[in-house]
Amino acid sequence: MTRFSVWAPLVQDVAVVLGESPFPMKRQVGGWWSADVAEAGHGSDYAFSVEGGKPTPDPRSLWQPHGVDAPSRVYDQARFSWTDADWRGLALPGSVLYELHVATFTPEGTFDAAAARLDHLVDLGIDGVELLPCNGFAGERGWGYDGVDLFTVQEAYGGPDGLKRFVDACHSRGIGVVMDVVYNHLGPAGNYLSRFGPYFTDSHTTPWGTAVNLDQPHSDEVRRFLIDNALMWLRDYHCDGLRLDAIHALRDDRALHILEELSLEVEALGTRERRPLFLIAESDMNDPKVIRPRVANGYGIDAQWCDDVHHALWATLSGERQGYYVDFGPFAVLAKALNQGFVHDGDWSSFRERSHGRPPDGVLASQLIIYLQNHDQIGNRAIGDRAAATLSDGLLCAGAALLLLSPFTPMLFMGEEWGARTPWQFFSDHEPGLGDAVSEGRRREFAAHGWDVDDIPDPQDPAVFIASKLDWSDAQSERGQAMLEWNRGLLALRRSEPSLSDLRLGKAEFSYDEDTRWFVATRGDIAVAVNLAPLARAIPVVGDVLLASAAFSTTEAGHELAGESAAVIRIR
Repeated sequence: MTRFSVWAPLVQDVAVVLGESPFPMKRQVGGWWSADVAEAGHGSDYAFSVEGGKPTPDPRSLWQPHGVDAPSRVYDQARFSWTDADWRGLALPGSVLYELHVATFTPEGTFDAAAARLDHLVDLGIDGVELLPCNGFAGERGWGYDGVDLFTVQEAYGGPDGLKRFVDACHSRGIGVVMDVVYNHLGPAGNYLSRFGPYFTDSHTTPWGTAVNLDQPHSDEVRRFLIDNALMWLRDYHCDGLRLDAIHALRDDRALHILEELSLEVEALGTRERRPLFLIAESDMNDPKVIRPRVANGYGIDAQWCDDVHHALWATLSGERQGYYVDFGPFAVLAKALNQGFVHDGDWSSFRERSHGRPPDGVLASQLIIYLQNHDQIGNRAIGDRAAATLSDGLLCAGAALLLLSPFTPMLFMGEEWGARTPWQFFSDHEPGLGDAVSEGRRREFAAHGWDVDDIPDPQDPAVFIASKLDWSDAQSERGQAMLEWNRGLLALRRSEPSLSDLRLGKAEFSYDEDTRWFVATRGDIAVAVNLAPLARAIPVVGDVLLASAAFSTTEAGHELAGESAAVIRIR
């Protein structure tokens, strides 16, 4: 016996269809419909027919073994045998995250293949993996941000059982799992939600079109849809946290914002589960309200991505100043970023042509997730080139030192630890028509910024997807091993040095010389000194070198660092 339920408040007739047999559903309170079917159980395929129309997948389907347009399949969450009963969760403060896209992390592109590489992450010193979205999306390949079946797991990755095996394997090695979820929009292909109810509204607009209905009539159940989805990943798949995509596009004019409501429910679930659960927001608003506690009139989100630190690091190391890098690059801006996270804290943003942000008062450094590379900052470049395509290995080492020994919560993008040079490009697998439009839009966007159209990869070309897969043999090369050793050393120091445990903003000290291109960030008795010039430079920091990326010499006045190199120094 299986009870089928679906929310469809504005229709007059709904049936659940198994094979060729329709079973009428009864209207319940709140616009819900339900039916008990004795013949159905785990593994049964079904779909819903609204007012006699073509059967479509369940909006809350847990299993789509044949894709987003095919019938749903009954999935019993209780059938999986977990082995992580002793897991006590991931505490975000002090942790290091690792962003991972399942399909390109390994040649096989599955959860099981990714699990086989976890010992590499343990050896590196990673505390948690952040998975790009794993919910159901159209086609076999994609980033996952065009998901349409939010409650299911992409079958090409291994489906729901595959994800559970991966999480179980992570926990057995002391690694937590963060799931990236997208609630600000849904993809265009395979999106049947509007057949069932008012999941979207024209009252607001977003960069992706009409907004998800969070505050208009019938929005209570739409909010419940999203909150139940969030709780599912944490409860049924044992994830430790969620990364919420582009929260500035969650248009909600209610007194109780969806983010605050979600944080309340996640906190309650963590109490029942007896382990810490957390939410990380992607936000470009530079508004500390997002991550302030609810008692301080915040939303109570635990942490947020901080693009300003990325922009400051990248602009300083690479010299790029176009687009949103226009306000970044000077050493004083890098110091501000590494001191408080938000560079734009109410000051003028040339890119936006207005003032932007607020000071991060009341925020802990661990609440800001920082990175030199991530899926957006690589994949949204015209050719998906990683930092290693632009920066020397010495500059990569310098960037890693400033990143990993900062007070914030750092995140590496898969392969960054060995200086991977494989591109990570935008790829998709849409049907003709939509796929052609995506390809043309990509070409038009970057051609407007001066790129040769012939140089812009076609996201629909399977070769683009294949080229984006990590080449693990690079990690075994002499260069790859040297980069790995550097990053392992930095992470070991991060854990062993008491001075690097202070999570308060504004406690670092900085000295630098813009003309000779040296920069020093000091926390307690630990100084990170970097020479960004191509020639050796004397840097006035007196102490014992704990870690150096290249040859150095010691003088009474400090240390002379080789060109484009970094050193970690214990100050005497």
